[in-house]
Amino acid sequence: MVKKLKQSDLDFDEVVFDDFARGFDSLEQPLSKRAFILVAVLAFLVSFIALGRVFYLNVFKKNFYQSRADSNVHKEINLMANRGIIVDRFGDVLAENAPAFSVSLNINELVKDKSDSLAGVLKTLSEVLSIDEQLLFRAVDDADLEKTSSIIIDRNIATEEAIALKGLELPAVEIIDDYTRKYPSGSAFAHITGYTGMADQGSGIVGKSGLEAYYDDWLKGVDGKRIIYRDARARPLEEKAAEEPRSGYRLETTIDAELQNYFYNRLKTALEFLGRDSGVGIALNPQNGEILSLISLPSFDNNIFVAGGLNDQRKKILAAANKPLFNRAISGVYNPGSAIKPLVALAALEENIVDATDQIYSSGSLEIPNPYDPEKPSRFLDWKAHGWVDLYSALARSSNIYFYAVGGGLPRADLAPTRDFNSIKGLGIDKLRHYWEKFVFGLKTGIDLPAENSGFLPGAEEKEKRTGQIWRIGDTYNVSIGQGDILVTPLQLLNFTASIGNGGKIYRPFLVKRVIDPNQKLIKQTEAEELTNYVDLDDLDGDIKEVQRGLEDAVGEPYGTAYTLSDLSFKTAGKTGSAQVADNTRTNAFFVGYGPTDNPQIAILVLIENAREGSLNAVPIARDVFEWYYDNRLATSR
Repeated sequence: MVKKLKQSDLDFDEVVFDDFARGFDSLEQPLSKRAFILVAVLAFLVSFIALGRVFYLNVFKKNFYQSRADSNVHKEINLMANRGIIVDRFGDVLAENAPAFSVSLNINELVKDKSDSLAGVLKTLSEVLSIDEQLLFRAVDDADLEKTSSIIIDRNIATEEAIALKGLELPAVEIIDDYTRKYPSGSAFAHITGYTGMADQGSGIVGKSGLEAYYDDWLKGVDGKRIIYRDARARPLEEKAAEEPRSGYRLETTIDAELQNYFYNRLKTALEFLGRDSGVGIALNPQNGEILSLISLPSFDNNIFVAGGLNDQRKKILAAANKPLFNRAISGVYNPGSAIKPLVALAALEENIVDATDQIYSSGSLEIPNPYDPEKPSRFLDWKAHGWVDLYSALARSSNIYFYAVGGGLPRADLAPTRDFNSIKGLGIDKLRHYWEKFVFGLKTGIDLPAENSGFLPGAEEKEKRTGQIWRIGDTYNVSIGQGDILVTPLQLLNFTASIGNGGKIYRPFLVKRVIDPNQKLIKQTEAEELTNYVDLDDLDGDIKEVQRGLEDAVGEPYGTAYTLSDLSFKTAGKTGSAQVADNTRTNAFFVGYGPTDNPQIAILVLIENAREGSLNAVPIARDVFEWYYDNRLATSR
């Protein structure tokens, strides 16, 4: 009996497929479970990515897209926050704000306004503002349009330019109330205050150098917003302030503005008289590290970098061969010359190389046998024959041979006879490096200015790696008198000298004493920070007094190299220095000193690059600065 099939037991598609498949050597099988799992995983991943993107846009990018949506119904105008002012220790203004106009380009408005293209608007702005069109395109390209739709194109524009742009009625171009930075004393304070400029992404101004850059986060404040509500045809309906701008913080510095101006003009006049243009002047308080004055010449008028329409003058400063933007006081590195000798003297006492009263004879030169050519000994000169000198007179007279001996040693008594013993071992380069580092040479002092240099300390291993040559006794002789490969910054050198005056304390130099918010609330108070991790010498107090006496003799004794300071109104101590550079074709002149000697209140450094008569040119400047400080600060109270 044949079973009758139900209609539902047959499927047309199966019949056709089975008939079609008869010609193939194949077997129909169901899909594996693995295939279903793979499809499920892919579906899950796609769904997860989609949901993740939705979550990201709704949570992390909510404000951005909300602002983009809001811009269709209202227009936001930035209200620029006033930058915090900078004042000296007595409240005299060093950096302030003046009202100005700026030009802002609103990309949202430009996109909505079909009548104007980006290229057309930028070309118009270029013509009116006299700005290179390519610079404007670059500003737009560099802007982060996910954070802001408005780009500051130019600041502090002339009134005529503002009127011209207003008359063009370009919806995407906004003339906004702004301010410009003003530096009342200009070039005298340029390397302290620095200057401001446009941010890289066109979103306001930032500090570019000096205190303006170092304390930018506290100075810049927070911009506000004003909203213009519009109807569907973009006609204004209502205007209100959405967020008031918050001014930046006030910086109260340690700088004495009157001293700064006097020191600057005195150094500048001296350089002009000598036919030179490069030098450094620094004054600080040895008792706490406060910077009283800091000068680097040549300088520049920092107002040029914030005023409008002065591109040619800015280019001239940037291209100047004598680098007026370069802060020589903290970034320049120099051979310290004889100004390093007090440190060598202190190290020699600490290591028992000599006693302060031990005498060494200076005949004017010292010859060391040449092992490779006995007929050509190495000859090391003193700047004159000093005869018998001890530590005090060696510092006062600045005897080179004395410091050759205590720094590098005398291998034989007949080379430079001594009265009390036959030979001197000397410190050697490793001990010298040890004491350099104790007094923070080779390291940044930590001053609150950008671009500080750490200098350079040579060594035996370092030299061999750098040059392939071994360290010789002549190398030690050279660095013992501040020549050779040792390089220091003027600030490092003065900070060390101040530590001699105060009894051996190294402080971190600083410029900003207090930071005050717009509500007169104290935000930051800088206290004297002693760098105790460096100076931990065993018998520092007694030995440093011996070095102090030598520096006092340099001023007080007729044979002292700084004797012209002896008739000042208060007692000072100091050290001159001359460093030959450029294959001995040029001489940099130094003076470092402090006073009053019984309780130092000021330490001074004067540096003249390429001085004609060595250290003699630096001392008169220091004398006048000391005298001014006594007359106007120590003898009176302000």
